[in-house]
Amino acid sequence: MIRFLVLTQLASTWAMVGLIWFVQIVHYPLFDRVGEAGFGAYEQIHQRATTWVVAPLMFAELISAGLLLWFRPAGVPSWLLWTGAGLVVVNWASTAFLQVPLHTKLLEGFDQDVYERLVSTNWIRTIAWSLRGLIVLAVITSWKPNV
Repeated sequence: MIRFLVLTQLASTWAMVGLIWFVQIVHYPLFDRVGEAGFGAYEQIHQRATTWVVAPLMFAELISAGLLLWFRPAGVPSWLLWTGAGLVVVNWASTAFLQVPLHTKLLEGFDQDVYERLVSTNWIRTIAWSLRGLIVLAVITSWKPNV
């Protein structure tokens, strides 16, 4: 059980680390090149497709982070797991209260101010997921599976 949770945590977190850096460096900067005429339709397709990719990973990360607090792997300090779980909360809160409302506003059409807030606030998630990736690596290296 613990092995499955640790590997789920590793896979889901690092998938999100790669994804969020791609979004921050490549995907979002291309938004202002779509053009105002078709931006609303583009944004609608973007949201639907992104949800299918991101939601399973975020839920897998959330559930495994929560269960690892309960089933703490041998040798892993609890502060590491709690810090990692706190970063999961930061990512969920940022997504729910910052990025999702900004994407919803962009459904009405391209707005330069909204777009710039989306890109700048996404750095919260980019940094938080990167730190989570490092924490998950620390969990892997401190874990003593045969104890």
